[in-house]
Amino acid sequence: MRTSYERDSLDEESAGGQPLALFERWFADAVKAKVPEPNAMTLATVGADGRPSTRIVLVKSFDASGLVFFTNYASRKGRELEANPFAALQFHWVELERVVRIEGRVERTSEAESDAYFVTRPLDSRIGAWASPQSEVIPHRGVLLANAAKASATYGVNPPRPPHWGGYRLVPDTWEFWAGRKSRLHDRVRFRLVDGRWVKERLAP
Repeated sequence: MRTSYERDSLDEESAGGQPLALFERWFADAVKAKVPEPNAMTLATVGADGRPSTRIVLVKSFDASGLVFFTNYASRKGRELEANPFAALQFHWVELERVVRIEGRVERTSEAESDAYFVTRPLDSRIGAWASPQSEVIPHRGVLLANAAKASATYGVNPPRPPHWGGYRLVPDTWEFWAGRKSRLHDRVRFRLVDGRWVKERLAP
């Protein structure tokens, strides 16, 4: 199964000098095009045992300080980030034939930032944060339902943020922008942070 990519291009001039500005443009394009889940990204981490793992998470904000997502700190991803605080992200907007890859160091957001986001979540999601021992083995789905019922009875319509749940911020030191081109001669432009400034370079596809 093959697709000929012919709808986009990327050169060094149009990429500009700031990767965040290019990402903002591409992200806005994905939203405008009504790409399903435009803020969905693959998060890759490596644990203390050296084994990599990936999963899909949602970016909730991004700016000059980095890209923010939220999760259970006790989950597999949380444990791996505790052991090795470096990670990679990838956005794949299939309909636009574009990919963005981002690498960097990961740090926890402040408790205030985690609290501020938590209260904006739907009630069921806030209860779910209490109900799910993420990444742990459970005997059956009934455990989740029972935990959710208990959390609802305990906290009602205003559950606080669990201490084991909060945000992470990936601070990029590398960005790569990929645009599909015909004959597999794709465009790849990479930005690397060197001595506080972004160095731009083209990569072979």
